[in-house]
Parts: sequence; structure tokens; C-alpha cells
Amino acid sequence: MRREERTLLESGNQTLDTEPGAAFLYRLGAFIYDTIVLCGIWVFSIVIIVTVSGREFTGAWSQTLCFLEAFTFFCFFWMYKGQTIGMLAWRLRLETHGVFTLRKALLRFCGELLSIVTVGLGYFWIWVDRDRRSWSDLLSGSRVVRYSKSVSTN
Repeated sequence: MRREERTLLESGNQTLDTEPGAAFLYRLGAFIYDTIVLCGIWVFSIVIIVTVSGREFTGAWSQTLCFLEAFTFFCFFWMYKGQTIGMLAWRLRLETHGVFTLRKALLRFCGELLSIVTVGLGYFWIWVDRDRRSWSDLLSGSRVVRYSKSVSTN
């Protein structure tokens, strides 16, 4: 099937789309924005915990908290908005067939972690895949596309 003939259903709005997958640099920009937002969330939560407990917050508990906050952040935005804050800023959105479920979000998050652990290899896969899909796209059965300014995301 040719790229023009393929259509994906957008999570939430159920609209058809035939746009190509988002380019690497747009995804990188969104990743940097999301990382900045996540760092703010992490600092805020750790400051509250240290202020309330009066102790240093290090070790496995702080790492687990940061991991769970990242998982919650990404899954919430992917499932309910189809895009994170960084994706919104770079006009990217997540598309999938049907509803983007928690299972798909978990698979996508695992794909993101795997891509990071392999020093970005999963993201560089965009240059290999003819539909510009990363490992997280392939694992979750979704893809990230860039939309024009005139397209409403709600």
C-alpha cells in the first residue's frame, strides 16, 4: 500500500490523516521541551517532599518517583490529548488506529526508554523506516505526525 493510500485514525477525534511521519528534528525539539517540563515537575515534587520530611531525598525512592512521574506525564498526555506539551509546541500529534489505550501507552513508553538506553538508536530509526516511525511508534502501533497551523488539535 502506498503512503498516500494509508490512513490512520487519530486518537480522540477519530479523524483521517495521510500526512507523513514527523521529521527527527521536530521530535527532538518536542523531546527537549518535554524534558524541561518534566524537570520542573521533578524539582517541584522533590522540594515538597524535602520540605515536609526535613530529610534529603536520594536513592531508589527519588529515582522511582521520577520514573513514575515521567510515566504518568507521558501516558496522560498521549491518552487524553494525543500530544504532550512539547508536541503541542512543535505541532506534532500522536495517531493510532482506534483509541490510544493504557497498554499502547505503556508499550510506547517502553519504546522511548529503549530508544534512550541505546543512545538514541530508536529515534534514528526514523531515517531507516519509510514511514518515519521510531521504535516507540512501532511498538505501540502509532505514529507521530506534524500538522499545519490551520489544523485544530481538539
